[in-house]
Amino acid sequence: MAFLLLLSVFVIATCGLVYELIAGTLASYLLGDSVTQFSTVIGVYLFSMGIGSFLSRYVVRNIIAVFIEVEMIVGLVGGCSAILLFAIFEHVTSFRVVLYSLIVIIGTLVGLEIPLLMRILKNHFEFKELVSRVFTFDYIGALFASLLFPLLLVPHLGLVRSSFLFGALNVLVALITLHLFRCEIGWVRLLRGTGLLILLGIVFGFVYAEKLMTFAESTVYPEPVLYAKSSSYQRIVLTKADHDLRLYLNGNLQFSSRDEYRYHEALVHVGLGGIAEPKKVLVLGGGDGLAVREVLKHDAVQSVTLVDLDPEVTRLFSHDAILRELNANALRSPRVRVINRDAFTWLRDENHDRFDFIVADFPDPSNYSIGKLYTTTFFRLVHDALTPRGAFVVQCTSPYVARRSFWCVNNTLQAAQFFTTPYHVYVPSFGEWGFILATRQPFRVPEKYPANLRFVSAETVKGMLDFPKDMQPVPTEINRLSNQILVRYFDEEWSEYVP
Repeated sequence: MAFLLLLSVFVIATCGLVYELIAGTLASYLLGDSVTQFSTVIGVYLFSMGIGSFLSRYVVRNIIAVFIEVEMIVGLVGGCSAILLFAIFEHVTSFRVVLYSLIVIIGTLVGLEIPLLMRILKNHFEFKELVSRVFTFDYIGALFASLLFPLLLVPHLGLVRSSFLFGALNVLVALITLHLFRCEIGWVRLLRGTGLLILLGIVFGFVYAEKLMTFAESTVYPEPVLYAKSSSYQRIVLTKADHDLRLYLNGNLQFSSRDEYRYHEALVHVGLGGIAEPKKVLVLGGGDGLAVREVLKHDAVQSVTLVDLDPEVTRLFSHDAILRELNANALRSPRVRVINRDAFTWLRDENHDRFDFIVADFPDPSNYSIGKLYTTTFFRLVHDALTPRGAFVVQCTSPYVARRSFWCVNNTLQAAQFFTTPYHVYVPSFGEWGFILATRQPFRVPEKYPANLRFVSAETVKGMLDFPKDMQPVPTEINRLSNQILVRYFDEEWSEYVP
């Protein structure tokens, strides 16, 4: 009996830390700025555990029964936490209130567990032996969870199934404890029935997690959901209504098939068209293949290397018939090589080539893991990977909504010894959107472009280069790895924007 109870310390410690990691990861997915989200989630969670530990002193009777009840409740609440937060994200005005309220509830319940369990175990061990063993199992469980979460749970189960799995473990601890002490509890049948009912619901959630997520997303997105899957890095959702296909990553729109050609033609052709006989092109990000599609319109290009972090995205856009039609089967072209790596580490540690043209089609710098791709450190890596007459283009969010963010990227590129040519384009799905072309030598905008383009021409490019007063340059700090000021600019500017 004593061994099983000590083993339960290991299990509940693992469960408790997994709930904390799920909350922090989910908050960073949905709210951005991973450092802030993890810091505040951890702080609130630990504070709540302290509240739970303090409240345990008021449990003076039926300690075993209370412990069992706490395990069932934390299993139910913690197990359902991820699907609940995903489901309500777009339906509540103050998501953070719900998020931190849930963290407080789970943290308080987790804080109750160890003190109650120690009081149950006190008759089996001397005090010094009890404290030593309980905290040893507790800390080992924490280490196990911290390794299990990034290496196995997130890549293979995802956040929703992981939360259901560990919710089930909490309920199993309750049921095993109930069986061990069945002679000391007066309402065994009621507790057993309740536990089995909760366990059944959690198992149902685990088995049908993907369908539950799809159902939740069907109420969030205005268009019918065509495809939804959680990869190791993000939630991928495709929607389709009439002739409009849309890609969302972690709830953020990436493109609409109605107007994506404006974005991708502007991203690629302004720079690539100004390079004489470009042979080697590198595309960073852009796993949908749409930027690659535009690059392949230049017959002089002999090879395109696409480096995208998420293999699930490149697999999807390489195999699905509808998506292959959209990107003109670009990712299956014999001229294209696909590499699934982090762009920063690939450029720093693995690349030995130089390219005539480099495209950075990254998400907006909403968190520090993406913000590092807009720093002087990264831009210097790009600088070294360019041929002397090569060009580098990066999408830079909206110069209208996020003016400081846009010019921060421009100023950071200049600090990395680039000549810059900023420009912008109107994309109906996004509004005014900005790009910056960076070169090792002064760049002359081309006057001729491929004939089969739908939007970009010499005339439209002239308009792209003109910035009205409300989008003109403003002074900013330089975005470095040591400060990541761009992430703060981006968060402040977009949080104030009301469409």
